[in-house]
Amino acid sequence: MDAKPTLTLDGNTFSFDPGETILEVARRNAIDIPTLCHLKRATPTGACRICVVEVEGARTLLASCATPAADKMVVHTESKKVVQARRAILQLMLSSGNHNCAVRGADDQDWTAFQLKVQQEDRATALCPVWGDCKLQDLAYRYQVSGERFPAEASRYPTETVNPFIVRDFSRCILCGRCVQACNDVQVNHAINFGYRGSETKIVASGDRLLKDSNCVFCGECVQACPVGALVEKDVRYHHRPWEMRKVRTTCTYCGVGCQLYLHVKENRVVKITGVQDVPPNHGSLCVKGRFGFDFIASEDRLKKPLIKENGAFREATWEEALGRIAENLKEIQTRHGADSIGVLTSARITNEENYVAQKFTRAVLKTNNIDHCARL
Repeated sequence: MDAKPTLTLDGNTFSFDPGETILEVARRNAIDIPTLCHLKRATPTGACRICVVEVEGARTLLASCATPAADKMVVHTESKKVVQARRAILQLMLSSGNHNCAVRGADDQDWTAFQLKVQQEDRATALCPVWGDCKLQDLAYRYQVSGERFPAEASRYPTETVNPFIVRDFSRCILCGRCVQACNDVQVNHAINFGYRGSETKIVASGDRLLKDSNCVFCGECVQACPVGALVEKDVRYHHRPWEMRKVRTTCTYCGVGCQLYLHVKENRVVKITGVQDVPPNHGSLCVKGRFGFDFIASEDRLKKPLIKENGAFREATWEEALGRIAENLKEIQTRHGADSIGVLTSARITNEENYVAQKFTRAVLKTNNIDHCARL
């Protein structure tokens, strides 16, 4: 059996399978190469250039996400050239748009004016809506850079807030393309893509229409893929910060696929939902129901007491009275017309455990298989 090819990463030798990229080999061996545009399950583009590495014998720095590993290759992931290149790229990104994440390094009048401008455009007095949950901010701190080196560029396009689920803030878009890959390569919805050219480039829906007027299905895959504050859930933006929430993993109840998701809980209320990455069956992807269909959980319209209808009107009742009335009526129907004259309809808005109890009750107590599930949002 032939030995596997090897390459050297930062002085350590590792074997790899043919076809693997430098980034894949590095991550498999716990070597951190930063990325912004790279997205799993999508074709690598090397667009952001943050993942560049120095390969001995190569004329230029190479994008590790798109460069295949080669036998006997010697790679440096944090050399002086690499760090300088990453710093310059980050400085360019920070100088373009409203990246007010407290990394500009100065507190003079220019900074104050910039901050006031951003607050006015955002209609909020707080810092960036994804402060503390932004990959660009993390890298800016990691490489100790700000946006002062290059002249600041004004925002070209207004923020889009008219759709019910997602805020599109073009002033914070770094054109990494992750949202486009998530939409086209992962979800295969083909709702968005790059539009225009040069300094006018932006992410557009078909015909540069508003997202609500396009063929977008609002699965939110683009929001989860966005590494900055360009795409944010509308109900979360400026209302909830990541350190205020705890994550609870569970299974989506809307259909039988069994998608794994995280409930982001703040003060005992679900305020956001994301897919669990790298876990089957959904590998982080969700539909519009799974990602955004949770407002009913804390709705003020939910019944708090049982209601019994008499003479065309509802009245409040105790649980004992309501359950007793249900038991009597079911028993009478079962005796008079048989078990199969009864049907039970459960809901996607209750837990898997409650649905299990409902089907167990239907089959074991009512003695019928007439049970169905309504997945309507």
